[in-house]
Amino acid sequence: MLQAVAFDCDGVLADNQSSWQSIHEHFGTENNETLDLFLDGKISEEEFVEEDIHKWRGVQSEIHRDDIMRCFGGLKLMEGAREVVEELQSRGVYIAIISSGVDLCVGAIASMLNVDDWVANGFEWDEDGWLLGGLPTRVLSHEKGLMVEKLVRINGFSPSGLVSVGDSGTDISMMIEGSSFIGFNPIRSRSRRTFEKAGVPIVSGGDLRGIWPLLFSGESGPKLQ
Repeated sequence: MLQAVAFDCDGVLADNQSSWQSIHEHFGTENNETLDLFLDGKISEEEFVEEDIHKWRGVQSEIHRDDIMRCFGGLKLMEGAREVVEELQSRGVYIAIISSGVDLCVGAIASMLNVDDWVANGFEWDEDGWLLGGLPTRVLSHEKGLMVEKLVRINGFSPSGLVSVGDSGTDISMMIEGSSFIGFNPIRSRSRRTFEKAGVPIVSGGDLRGIWPLLFSGESGPKLQ
């Protein structure tokens, strides 16, 4: 019996590539080289974030929380996200977001969808809202299962009653022992290869309702509102 679904946010519930990338686009910077180093495990989460901040400050030395919020002004839900979450909740399924994305973005999505719980990474601000640096990492991209295990433990779920959904190869770490995982619309070829190697089901296309038959066999899923 399905008890809970743990969603990644960027590229799954949010129709974006990356909340970090949205900030880079705002400042006209890029982090492709740093991202590759991070995905290969050659730099830590904290080093990754501090390098990003260094690049943004090279464009704008003082950064306010409002500057970062503006990066997410056009944020949209993934097609079908609201319908899937609402129908799952109507069936008593617990909805959580476990994201290594930016908390200001993830929090906005969590609010739009009224999820039961969420966690993400983010920044430290002074009392006037000016950026001080990155917060200690809450969600380790390569070890997201730590948060899934915490979710299961706190709420008394059975791992067999939990499904995780993610679009990135690092999201496969959400699949704790006994649970299931769905790879949703992997854009990067390395993510698709990771999912294929792991033997998990993969849903292509940008409509989250595509995961429904994998959650409830024989059902086509909720209709768009």
